[in-house]
Amino acid sequence: MSNSPTRASRFAPTIGSKARIGVSFEFFPPKTDDMEKALWESIGRLAPLAPNFVSVTYGAGGSTRERTHSTVRRILTETALTPAAHLTCVAATKTEIDDVIRAYRAAGVRHIVALRGDPTGGIGERYAPHPGGYQNGADLVAGIKRIADIEVSVSAYVEKHPDSPTVEADIDMLKAKVDNGATRAITQFFFENDFYFRYLDRVRAHGINIPIVPGILPVQNFKQTKSFAARCGATVPGWLAERFDGLDEDVATRKLIAAAVAAEQVLDLVDRGVTDFHFYTMNRADLVYAICHLLGLRPAAKQAA
Repeated sequence: MSNSPTRASRFAPTIGSKARIGVSFEFFPPKTDDMEKALWESIGRLAPLAPNFVSVTYGAGGSTRERTHSTVRRILTETALTPAAHLTCVAATKTEIDDVIRAYRAAGVRHIVALRGDPTGGIGERYAPHPGGYQNGADLVAGIKRIADIEVSVSAYVEKHPDSPTVEADIDMLKAKVDNGATRAITQFFFENDFYFRYLDRVRAHGINIPIVPGILPVQNFKQTKSFAARCGATVPGWLAERFDGLDEDVATRKLIAAAVAAEQVLDLVDRGVTDFHFYTMNRADLVYAICHLLGLRPAAKQAA
């Protein structure tokens, strides 16, 4: 990522000549009443920015999955937002997953984010498909498209999926997902923009022409971010660690630094031609809203005024 001090100043005069910025927001289903309140406050704050869609994550286990279904249903019935429901292959048979797909379709869901999913045992456990389930993300995409005419987005790993033996094998898997009907890929988060563009070049060289939307994670908590990065194989560069050094107990300054880091990243991406972003919100709206404001997005009512 460039550290040029002139990025922001160059961005403002040229935004009008660029294509409209598109954004999507990712949320996770709440586990407690307080988390439920925080989620819906965040959705209410971000909804006026008219995102392309909002996605809701989906974990292994019945209670987690039911919270996902409940959150998606509420978005459909209580907001004007377009929900994209996550779906994984983990710990379920094809019949069980197919039932979920049909239930989503019946509820009005027209967009699914299809993922292999993580092993139920967490970090260090080798992934093993359910004996009666879908084998991987590409297999799941094919299953979804066989059942319903639903838009399917999939994951992409700028720095390679941790379980893939090589980058080439990882890109081959993405190609299989596209061949089976996926029409958008959302990347795992990254902090070095050059990684994204190198990956994009390799993907295009393999004949993959769907949108590869960068996933952006504003750093709400640096220690937590390092943990996430370790699980997904994302690099935490030294310059990022230095910016948050000594701020573990200084919440106010940490928020300012987090906003500056994320703003620098997205403005650099826009300056290099990117027009769509997927934000991992962590169910918090403040940083994401500020970044979207810098991108030129305004509440729909104000835009219409």
